[in-house]
Amino acid sequence: MTRFATRRQWLSAALAATWGAAWPQVDAATQQAVAPPLLPRPLQFPCDLGSHPETAIEWWYVTGALQAPGNVTLGFQLTFFRSRVPNTQAMRSRFAAKQLFFAHAAVTDVAGKRLLHDQRIARSGDAPELDLAQASETDTDVRLRDWSLVRTGEVYLAKAVGSDFALNLTLRETQPLLLQGDQGFSRKGPLPEQASFYYSLPQLAVTGQVTLSGKVLPVTGRAWLDHEWSQSIMPPQAVGWDWTGVNLNDGGALTLFRLRDKVGGSVWAGGSWRKAGATQAVILTSEQVVFKPERLWKSPSSGTTYPVEWSLSILGLRKLTGPSGLAGSTGMPETAPIPGAMTSATEPLHFTLRALIDNQELDSSRSTGAIYWEGLSDLLDAQGQPVGRGYLEMTGYSKPLIL
Repeated sequence: MTRFATRRQWLSAALAATWGAAWPQVDAATQQAVAPPLLPRPLQFPCDLGSHPETAIEWWYVTGALQAPGNVTLGFQLTFFRSRVPNTQAMRSRFAAKQLFFAHAAVTDVAGKRLLHDQRIARSGDAPELDLAQASETDTDVRLRDWSLVRTGEVYLAKAVGSDFALNLTLRETQPLLLQGDQGFSRKGPLPEQASFYYSLPQLAVTGQVTLSGKVLPVTGRAWLDHEWSQSIMPPQAVGWDWTGVNLNDGGALTLFRLRDKVGGSVWAGGSWRKAGATQAVILTSEQVVFKPERLWKSPSSGTTYPVEWSLSILGLRKLTGPSGLAGSTGMPETAPIPGAMTSATEPLHFTLRALIDNQELDSSRSTGAIYWEGLSDLLDAQGQPVGRGYLEMTGYSKPLIL
């Protein structure tokens, strides 16, 4: 989600923090009147790869694990956020900011135990020649100044230049789109309007260059892309979320998320698992996904405490096709188990999600206004064996998110 970029939120907080009194916060009733809740519909591609400016929030989120010569391990994040400004939609001025765009980019240097990150912000309106940001409504083509994520065929080009790093990456599709939730309509709470449209592209093959402190490193690896848009994504009792998207070593893909209340309980949860070679995903319901924090880390910068190691459990998968056949709420039979799966269909599946380095906190106070944790992490099975690598995102630990 979202991502759940940060998935992911910041909307009201971002407008207030970044633009001050010029952009007053909008309460839920006003937002709903301006933009009615989403209704389920079939997603249409490539059109739905593009922007949906009629919705309140949207993001394109790419993360990945990279290898450079000399056994150098890196992680990267590049996320573009779009935020519709309700109070300006009726304005006829060519200078009115109808949409706000934010972008975050980061590189995790595992050996150096450091996170490098940067951010951008710009506006978009009815005068394209004045805009420093734009997003196509027909395909993935998002640009904010000199940062961009552009799709051509089955290839995405991701570019960002920060103060002490740069990304110039080519991401090639190796698998079909993964529709999260009910054919792309992903519930985020008990009420029907608490939902988003959400799809993922896991197992993207990455080539390109990462520049660190002036040194250009050729890299290869695997990446994950999320695209999500919504009118209202967080139940009122939720303060943030925990999300992970993992490229499994066997070629599969695992998504787990939960929305969290102020005492750390789950308000809503979900996810998906797709085995290697499959086109259909097993969709996990709120009752099936359990997050349990284990090791904690306190940020020396913000003073915020985050769980940097989690116990994750998946409950109640039905066995349909023999000892290793699993099926979820889709009712679609599968013929291979999730890595780490138990032999009994009644036993939960247990995993450990562990950050590769602790300090992967991003301070985006100059753009979205949020402080959150987003970092490269390993997934281990119940026996402690690595079964995948992906990203963990944790929001709302520094202060509640307002979305």
